[in-house]
Amino acid sequence: MEADLTLTKETDLTWACLDRAVSECRRCPRLVAHRESIARLKRRQYRDETYWGRPITGFGDRQARILIVGLAPAAHGGNRTGRVFTGDRSGDWLYAALYAAGFASQPTSTHRDDGLELRDAYVTAAARCAPPDNKPLPEEFERCRPYLLRELELLRRVRVVIALGGLALDQFLRAWVVAGHAAPKPRPKFAHAAEYALIEGVTLLCSYHPSQQNTFTGRLTREMFEGVFRRAAVLLRDCC
Repeated sequence: MEADLTLTKETDLTWACLDRAVSECRRCPRLVAHRESIARLKRRQYRDETYWGRPITGFGDRQARILIVGLAPAAHGGNRTGRVFTGDRSGDWLYAALYAAGFASQPTSTHRDDGLELRDAYVTAAARCAPPDNKPLPEEFERCRPYLLRELELLRRVRVVIALGGLALDQFLRAWVVAGHAAPKPRPKFAHAAEYALIEGVTLLCSYHPSQQNTFTGRLTREMFEGVFRRAAVLLRDCC
């Protein structure tokens, strides 16, 4: 029992160090300038709110078996609220889908202190700062990669990885290889609901990102999106 308690304390401390390193990061001058400018100027509908204006940490169950990887915080979503996929329409879709599949305590995510808890799921992003035009540069992804690598080390029970969009898939695979894992062959190609074995017992699922570009056009429907998380739930039942 004492050994388990010590391990828990050490793990909690490691997570705290990671969260502090992310939230204090200033590695990318372009992203620092953009996120802080957005936080000063604000959007009119949020003019009375205090924007987070800093990098965003991952969020969720630290014993999770499902890891969800997105692209980057939204300028007036995570960059405003301080929590990934929170306060924007993409987040509305994501957390509603997680709730429908039994992985979230509520279907909405409006701000950091709204009471939302994730169960067996952890959400993160390949880039931690809101980028201009929602397009991080290759070197910015590279500077952010150590944070995703550390999450991969700490999330020891992951059995399903869900990549939201082609860029998230590419960045996750790069981190997966840097972490010392063999790249799947042939290399996974992005397609909605595509499924790949990473290593024995770990499955990679792909989904269109729940951006307005995809949801407003009907490229991604709620049924399609929720189906990915239902499939993840089935994979967990089958493997454990």
